[in-house]
Amino acid sequence: MIKFSKVVLEICFSSSMENLPLTSNVRKNDLPNKPSTSYQAVKQVKKLTERNVGISSDDDMIDITTSGTMTERTLNQRSPINLPGIDVIFAGTINFGSGETEDIPGIGQYEDFHTIDWQRDIARDRMRHRYILKRKQNSFIDLIKSAQDAWSGWLCVLLVGLVTGTVAAIIDIGTSWMSDLKFGICPQAFWLNMEQCCWSSNETSFELDKGNCSQWFYWSEIMTSSNYGPFAYIVSYLFYIAWALLFAALAAGLVRMFAPYACGSGVPEIKTILSGFIIRGYLGKWTLLIKSVGIMMCVSAGLSLGKEGPMVHIASCIGNILSYLFPKYGRNEAKKREILSAAAAAGVSVAFGAPIGGVLFSLEEVSYYFPLKTLWRSFFCALVAAFVLSSINPFGNEHSVMFYVEYHRPWMFFELIPFIGLGIIGGVIATVFIKCNIKWCRFRKTSILGQYPVMEVLLLTAVTAILSYPNPYTRMGTSQLIYLLFSQCDVSSNDGLCDYTNDKANVAGPGVYTAMLLLSMAFVLKLVTTIFTFGIKVPCGLFIPSLAMGGITGRIVGILMQQLAAKHPHLWFFDNSCGLPGQEGCITPGLYAMVGAAAVLGGVTRMTVSLVVIMFELTGGVRYIVPLMAAVMASKWVGDALGKEGMYDAHIQLNGYPFLDSKEDIVHTALAADVMQPRRAENLNVLTQSSMSLEDTEILLKETEHNGFPVVVSRESQYLVGYVLRRDLQLALENSKRTIDGLLPESLVLFTDITQQVMPPPLKLKKILDMAPITITDQTPMETVVDMFRKLGLRQTLVTHNGRLLGVITKKDILRYIKQVDNEDPSSVLFH
Repeated sequence: MIKFSKVVLEICFSSSMENLPLTSNVRKNDLPNKPSTSYQAVKQVKKLTERNVGISSDDDMIDITTSGTMTERTLNQRSPINLPGIDVIFAGTINFGSGETEDIPGIGQYEDFHTIDWQRDIARDRMRHRYILKRKQNSFIDLIKSAQDAWSGWLCVLLVGLVTGTVAAIIDIGTSWMSDLKFGICPQAFWLNMEQCCWSSNETSFELDKGNCSQWFYWSEIMTSSNYGPFAYIVSYLFYIAWALLFAALAAGLVRMFAPYACGSGVPEIKTILSGFIIRGYLGKWTLLIKSVGIMMCVSAGLSLGKEGPMVHIASCIGNILSYLFPKYGRNEAKKREILSAAAAAGVSVAFGAPIGGVLFSLEEVSYYFPLKTLWRSFFCALVAAFVLSSINPFGNEHSVMFYVEYHRPWMFFELIPFIGLGIIGGVIATVFIKCNIKWCRFRKTSILGQYPVMEVLLLTAVTAILSYPNPYTRMGTSQLIYLLFSQCDVSSNDGLCDYTNDKANVAGPGVYTAMLLLSMAFVLKLVTTIFTFGIKVPCGLFIPSLAMGGITGRIVGILMQQLAAKHPHLWFFDNSCGLPGQEGCITPGLYAMVGAAAVLGGVTRMTVSLVVIMFELTGGVRYIVPLMAAVMASKWVGDALGKEGMYDAHIQLNGYPFLDSKEDIVHTALAADVMQPRRAENLNVLTQSSMSLEDTEILLKETEHNGFPVVVSRESQYLVGYVLRRDLQLALENSKRTIDGLLPESLVLFTDITQQVMPPPLKLKKILDMAPITITDQTPMETVVDMFRKLGLRQTLVTHNGRLLGVITKKDILRYIKQVDNEDPSSVLFH
């Protein structure tokens, strides 16, 4: 791969010595440890250049990149380095493999919990692209390089789709096998789950509790030689609890020891990362491995969580790791987020078998910067991932998910009323769930419970297993429960939900009402356990529990509507559709379950378009889009009326991540002068262009923690000259101490082109100065300032008045301002 970003070190020793521009991936520890002569320093740097140090995709999400605030116009005005006199330049370059370089100020990588500079990273990529296009006519090699640059993005998302589909299939297969281990084992081949084990026998149907598969042995059969009776029940009960505790303990231990970031859903953090935030290690290889293994164990333990939500995190880890194979994306954080957006789409695609829904989910829910080409690549990536998963066929049903269903009976117009009612109920359930979960998570963070995460997981697992086993609807896997709720009753159905005394009229028998009672108890258990489960220190998803709660609600409402139509088919609102001779029934309870599931999930996540498309792809029919749209919109309206935000946004706020939601409106009348820091200009930490010594600069760096410093003409005039990033300044000073002889603490640090000789020799750092920083006036309305931060992806902006610097507004100041206006704690923002 062509390495586009490299480090240039230019050491000029006197006006009579020829400049020696050097380009290398030099790391801090590779530089000479002690001052040496000019020739020796150049020689050592050239050796490092020949070694061609590369980038490795370690645990850091952001490993190597440049940082700065240069606009594209300023970058284009930069000229090759050629400064006379004693001067040290520490600047980034773009090297296109031909020996020619274009220098860009700034070489430092982004720090943990910092934000990226969207403007500068996008400008860097535009410069690189223009340079490649300009040179592709020169030779055949340059033409190949241009083609390679053009298809590298498609190749990257292709690899992401292939790997994501494969990992998803492994997770599905492993989850199914470990879930069945709680009930029994296949002695002939222990690696087979119950269904695969029974394929070798002649039984065409088998049930979890019936034990009618001769190849599968339940633990009670192994221990007591019987699957019936009180003692067999107790043995099965104990094995169920023991396996659940074992899986939960392993998952919690792995997360605690190897990958703390593998816990939770991951979607709130992915949203924050895609908005430009840095969380080191969150998309690393250890997080990928532990999250993949841990989610299988957690689902198998019977906890009220799902694996579909964490698939977004897993796919994003894959996208981050594979992006390092392509320097175009691995070394440019703005470009890398295009790959991460496509990976998030692939994650939803393999989670629900919904490629189009995955693309819309990435666009609507998680992505912050989504250009049109990212839409195409996200679609391609989601398609490849879904195709790979379908080819592996982990469920043996020619579909990518366990609860795929297909309806054929049309819905009637009057059913919009119960569908909208389900949306209202779903919004209420979602609001109760969100508020209770946030309160519990806040209590966990501030109480002694948060100091014992593994113990909390084991206690919650034990309680969940003890309460779940007696109820057959909570004993089974949540995905199996959703499939049962979505399914239609036919002649082969033998569940209590299909116990009808009159198949033609769909008159419910006693089994249906017993099933409704058990489902009601299952709903309460799912709601309560999910409130306490989401946020514990193991991988846990939110989609499947939400779908289960909504599915239970919808199925109960559907059965009630079905019985109303069966007993009173000639009511006016049925429009004679349910009373025709030979009519088998006009109500499909499974459809109500699906609409209810979409309503609760929509209320929890506040998803709309993407959720409707996902549910549509699950059912395989376009005729149910209107009921889904009605329920989802009603759920969102109710949720917005009762609560401010969805679950993901609530956890972003709870964790203090610096996320500026583009959907929120700022209707306040504050000005930039009211929010800028500091409030008094004389307290502002600045650099002067020609009057600060090396010692003064080092003291300023030591006593402050700012990301950068404005450069002014003098402290008296405060006229703005430019802006310097903290890391660029630190690296430049460290490099100058290693490479310049005679540099003293009283040496001046200059950001100008002064050529007169002064003693001791000054340190010229104009090359790292951004001379075109984003500025606003002190009278700029805060609505405009917030829009600038959202749409331009700014890290900070300088506040001026008639050219004089007054203060600085950072993203943290914006978030604090919003929290203060909303009467929230402004100190909870986790940001530097």
